[in-house]
Amino acid sequence: MTFQLTIRRQAPDRGAYWQTFELEIDPSLTILDALIQIKGYYDGSLSFRKNCRNTICGSCAMTINGRSALACQQSIRAELANSPVPNQIAIAPLGNLPVLKDLVVDMSAFWQKLSAVNPYVSTAARQVPEREFLQSPSDRAKLNASGNCILCGACYGACNAVEVNPDFVGPHALAKAARLVADTRDSETDQRLEQYNTASSGVWGCTRCFNCNTVCPVGVQPLDRISEIKQAILARSTTATRNLDRPLRHRQVLLELVKEGGWVDERQFGLRVVGNHFRDLQGVVSLAPLGWRLLRRGKFPLRFEKSAGQAQIQAVITALQQRQPSSKMGVHREGFTPS
Repeated sequence: MTFQLTIRRQAPDRGAYWQTFELEIDPSLTILDALIQIKGYYDGSLSFRKNCRNTICGSCAMTINGRSALACQQSIRAELANSPVPNQIAIAPLGNLPVLKDLVVDMSAFWQKLSAVNPYVSTAARQVPEREFLQSPSDRAKLNASGNCILCGACYGACNAVEVNPDFVGPHALAKAARLVADTRDSETDQRLEQYNTASSGVWGCTRCFNCNTVCPVGVQPLDRISEIKQAILARSTTATRNLDRPLRHRQVLLELVKEGGWVDERQFGLRVVGNHFRDLQGVVSLAPLGWRLLRRGKFPLRFEKSAGQAQIQAVITALQQRQPSSKMGVHREGFTPS
């Protein structure tokens, strides 16, 4: 079968450009096989990473037809079927990382952000046993999803939050962090949750775009792991809304207002979240320009009417809160997980 492979190439001393190669190859082979054929028979200067060729090492992560993927996992036939351009496959380096040459990116920031979450089990506050720390099968099963991460960088390359916020540690780091939060052998759970509970670099910097879950080649589902950390933070937080950090207060106030009125009273929402019930004067003042613009354009709601189904909504939320009283925040509930 003959098809075209278009590769985005870049060298340190020149700008990026696209180069097209026409290949005759078995379509059941992988994108990595096609790249190896190009390097061996057409252009030996083409640069890309590879190692295991079996979806284990994660070395060959790149952007294939616009999405992050492993070249050793994607078949030529499948990519041609999904390509926006007939009989052509487009290959580019991973996103959100500097390009060193062709499809090779500088992973330094990726590894530094992983190190920032301290991805190692700590037993500093516990007595070390003579032999080992034992876990029950059920405790060990909680680590399976995040433990499958091969650190390929696919989720990081596809992450919208990383693209707009360089401080965000990334879905790969938080997926590893979730493993440590769930690990019964670790002695620093509280410290970890405090570290991850930040508005920009931690779990609250996630935009929930779902890209990381979509592109993960081994089913780690990083967004789900991030949600698990959020739920652990919420479960350990105080119920006093005004004592919470703004990201947590945002979520709690949202729940309170829906429970009170069936939908959100936007006037109260800003004052309770940004103004912290008038305790944060700087926050209250910051709302003034927005309030004035709304008033001037006749868009400021002067009245608030409860929704028709407010009583039922309140009853459902109350029932769920009473069903799991151990969860302080009333957010992580069976059948009600707005995180």
